[in-house]
Amino acid sequence: MTAIVAVEAGKEARRTAFILAASQAIIGSAAPIAISMGGLAGQYLLDADKSLATAPITGFNVGVALGSLPAAAIIRRLGQRDGFMTGTAVTALGGLIATLALFHASFWLFAFGLAVIGIGGAFVQQFRFAAADNAPPEFKARAISFVLAGGIVTAILGPQIVIFTGDLFSPVKFAGSFASILVLAAVGAAILSLLRIPAKATDKVEIADSDARPLSEIVTRPRFVAALFCAVGSYALMSFVMTGAPLAMVGCGLSTDDATLGISWHVMAMFAPSFFTGSLIYRFGAERIVAIGLVLLIGCAIVALSGLALWQFWTALILLGLGWNFSFIGATAMVADSYQSSEKGKVQGFHDFVLFGSVAFASLMSGAVYNAWGWEMLNWMIFPVVVLCFVALGVLKITGLRAANSGLRAAN
Repeated sequence: MTAIVAVEAGKEARRTAFILAASQAIIGSAAPIAISMGGLAGQYLLDADKSLATAPITGFNVGVALGSLPAAAIIRRLGQRDGFMTGTAVTALGGLIATLALFHASFWLFAFGLAVIGIGGAFVQQFRFAAADNAPPEFKARAISFVLAGGIVTAILGPQIVIFTGDLFSPVKFAGSFASILVLAAVGAAILSLLRIPAKATDKVEIADSDARPLSEIVTRPRFVAALFCAVGSYALMSFVMTGAPLAMVGCGLSTDDATLGISWHVMAMFAPSFFTGSLIYRFGAERIVAIGLVLLIGCAIVALSGLALWQFWTALILLGLGWNFSFIGATAMVADSYQSSEKGKVQGFHDFVLFGSVAFASLMSGAVYNAWGWEMLNWMIFPVVVLCFVALGVLKITGLRAANSGLRAAN
């Protein structure tokens, strides 16, 4: 009987992960639209001083950061299905505001619209945790990577929408791309309505909450600290370099379509390995996979610093995406192992608040650094951040060995 229940639970976990992956593919396409066009649309709306061109992308990332804690609270209050569907409505509102801003040539309204899209994106970021929370232990890492694999469709769909709708409302550039976000949100809501995640009984939740540790205790544990450090480092670097890449490509004389396709290759590299990243984590351990991702980020910097040809931009962006996939999914798996079920809401909200706050700062600094020192400096910044991430992993390893040795001495 137990075996039958376990099999059914596994099937339901895979169904939930599939629906969340499909939703990630559709609703998640709003992110590459915002990121690939946010800086270029910012340049289009600004006057002579273009130093704030990436501020709309910063707005998007600030939205994700500020939306993280409220999104976790809303999902906890309404349940995962209704909470996620609320997020699609927020995403649609952001797309509408951004579209109207382009028609009115309002830079700051456009930045606000992208911030609202980012708040909707905070709900999407919870998909990976939902897949893990509703999966048996042996399927958790694979559930996370399976959901993120939906980003392969995002890598194709988002940039193609940009290419085919950018001039839809000509002469108002980019408006069609942001108007399409309303359609994506509607389709995503329809997919999410198929979720059948069981609601948790109130009395069980209250009992579980009484067993929950204080947030301060969880977030100061060595494993969580190392995981957060690596997640922030890899994601912030990815945002920092990716945000400046379209500006650098267009600045070097390449076309807007070249820049958009470069982001497409990058996003595909971010998510394509997700089909097997979870299995690699299960076999080799999350820390080793994070380390491999950090090495790939170093490879991105080396290629980017080697020249300014189209293939060098695209290869660097592909390596950037691969490095993000390994390091971020590995770090997410480490975070998922650091809390109990009753603690997930506050831990996940805190994690994403810190993560996307850092990512927002990185995207803002990307435009400033690019305008002041150029594309090369964006890539030189990869090296010190990766070194710090390796230090965090090293400290975790040493702490674990000391704890193991202490346990052996106590047993003897």
